[in-house]
Amino acid sequence: MCSSDLPSFSPGSFMGGAELGEKLGPVLQNTPGYAAWNLIPQYPTAAPAVELRLDTPQFFVMFWNSFRLTVGILLGQLLVGVPAAWGFSQFQFRGKGFLFLLYVALMLMPFQVTMVSNYLVLDQFSLLNSHWGIILPAVFSTFPVFIMYRFFQGIPRELLQSAQLDGANSLQILWYIGIPLGGGGIMSAMVLSFLEYWNMVEQPLAFLKDQSLWPLSLYLPGIVKEKPALAFAASAFTLIPPLLVFLFGQKYLEQGIRSAGMKD
Repeated sequence: MCSSDLPSFSPGSFMGGAELGEKLGPVLQNTPGYAAWNLIPQYPTAAPAVELRLDTPQFFVMFWNSFRLTVGILLGQLLVGVPAAWGFSQFQFRGKGFLFLLYVALMLMPFQVTMVSNYLVLDQFSLLNSHWGIILPAVFSTFPVFIMYRFFQGIPRELLQSAQLDGANSLQILWYIGIPLGGGGIMSAMVLSFLEYWNMVEQPLAFLKDQSLWPLSLYLPGIVKEKPALAFAASAFTLIPPLLVFLFGQKYLEQGIRSAGMKD
């Protein structure tokens, strides 16, 4: 069982190891019988949360790794994705249709398809076993470009033409018109990217050998069976950032999902 299968903000966060072993022994330790679950802990305790905060420095190292990786990816996607999406939506150039089709095709490819090629490129540039080896490929992800493109495409042409007649150049139009009016798409792409890369498992598992560089998503599965109480507490703390991002960006997330489902 993976830690993501455990209900993070459940009573398990306030159960001791003995109670969890009694309830989940058939699942975690292959003991005879059936697993059971109570909505209210019989013996509530905050000991796992205290142990996590005071006696588990590895958790906070990996928490910081997750934060650094996710923020680096989001900043890179802003710098790369916004100009790319604006270019696709506003400029006409030879091969535009084919290039955008290629973007969509790359978006549909799972990580397993591109893993070997990514590995070879990262190895060639000596980026394996470093956070840059995770950040740089994700920066050029095509999905944020696709989401932002849909929003930029909805900006009225008349407004852009008026700005051009007033003497605004392409960069000024993007900064003063494109980004404010397409802000919903940008925020939607950032929320979706945060939720994806905060919980990524395959990329760091494939490209990071040093466990001190691992993100939090690789910390939890290794402690479920040995320390289930600590795993529940860690799951609860791990869920806090994506939960806050989801609550803050839920409106933009819904807009992005609707936009992604629209047809040309």
